[in-house]
Amino acid sequence: MSDAGAPILPHATPMLAEADRLMTVCNSCRYCEGICPVFPAMELRRAFHDADLRYLANLCHNCGACHDACQFSPPHEFDVNVPQVLAKVRNDSYAEYAWPAALQPVFRRNGLWIGLGFLVVVSAFLLGMIVVHGGDLFTAYLHPENFYALMPHNVMAALFGAAFLYMLVAIGMGALAFWRDLAGGAPAAIDLARAGHQAARLTHLDGGGPGCAGNEGQGGDPRKLWHHLTFYGFGLCFAATCIATLYHYLLGREAPYPYWDLPVVLGTLGGIGLVVGPVGLFLAKMKRPAHLWDTESRGMDVAFIAMLFATGLTGLLLAFLRHTPAMGPMLVLHLGAVMTLFLTMPYGKFVHGIYRGMALARNAWEQRRAGH
Repeated sequence: MSDAGAPILPHATPMLAEADRLMTVCNSCRYCEGICPVFPAMELRRAFHDADLRYLANLCHNCGACHDACQFSPPHEFDVNVPQVLAKVRNDSYAEYAWPAALQPVFRRNGLWIGLGFLVVVSAFLLGMIVVHGGDLFTAYLHPENFYALMPHNVMAALFGAAFLYMLVAIGMGALAFWRDLAGGAPAAIDLARAGHQAARLTHLDGGGPGCAGNEGQGGDPRKLWHHLTFYGFGLCFAATCIATLYHYLLGREAPYPYWDLPVVLGTLGGIGLVVGPVGLFLAKMKRPAHLWDTESRGMDVAFIAMLFATGLTGLLLAFLRHTPAMGPMLVLHLGAVMTLFLTMPYGKFVHGIYRGMALARNAWEQRRAGH
C-alpha cells in the first residue's frame, strides 16, 4: 500500500508509473492543493489509472509553481518533480492518441527536420502544379487573376480542402480516443463555459493563484503573452480565410482584396501574431530551466513553432509583395507552409490545446459534482 492508502497500479510505461508515484506522494502531502487544478483533481482519486494520469498531465500547464513550493523536490530523496514528469506523460499522450498512430513516433523523434522536409516537398509539389498549369512565377503578378494565374482557384481549394479535412479527421479521432479515456459524465453548459474562459485567458499558466516566479523571478509567466499572440493570431488568420471564402462563393469577389478589406486586415493582424508569438515562445522555451519540461520533446515543440512562424511570415510577405515579381515565389512558400502545417498538426504540439481544453472541461464537471 502507498502512503495514501491506495495500491500502486500497474502501468503501460515507466513514466506513467513514475507519475503514479509522484501523485501518491502529493496526495499524502497536499501542500500544493491551492496552486492549480491538478492537485484538487488528484485529491478526488485514491488510485491512479493510466487514463487518470494522462488527464492530470494534460490539465497541467507546466507553470512550475508546484516545483518551487515542494519540500520534496530534488535534491530531496523523494525526487518529486511534478512539472517535468507530467510534461513527459503529456507528450507521450500525444503519441498514444494519435491517428494513425504509426506517424507520431517518427515525427516526435525528428520533428523539426521532418517539418522542414515536408515544407520542401510540399512546396516543390505546388511548384510542379503551377508549371503543369502553365503559370509563370515572375510575371503572374501582372495578370488580372493574380494568385489564380499560377494555380486555378478550384485546384487550390481542392488541394487545401483535402489537407484541411484530413487534419480535422486525424485530430478528431485522437480527441475522441482521449475523451473516451476520460470517462465520467458529459459536462454541462456551465462547465464548458468555465473551461472556455480558463482556456481563453490561460488562467492556470502561472498557477491559477497569486502567480509563480516564472523565468525572471517575478509574478506571472511571460509565456502567457506569447501564447495569446500565437493563439489569437492563428484565430484571426483562420477568420480571414473563412471571410475570404464567403466573399468568393457568396459574393463572387475573388482575391486579392484591397489592403483595407476585412480579410486582409484580419490576415495582417493574425500574421503579426504568428510571427511575434512563436518567436517569443521559442526564446522563452530556450530560457526555461531544463528541469521543468520534457527536453526530449524539443524537436516536436520547435517544429510546430517553426511552422506557425513560417505561415505568418510568408503570409505577410505575400500580402505586401503581391504586386511585384516576388509574388509567385512567395505564394509557393506560403501555400507550402500552410499545407505543411495542416499535415503535421495532428502529430505535433498543436493537439495540446485540444486535449488541455477537454481536460479543463472534465475538471470543471468533476469539481462542480464535488461541490467545489
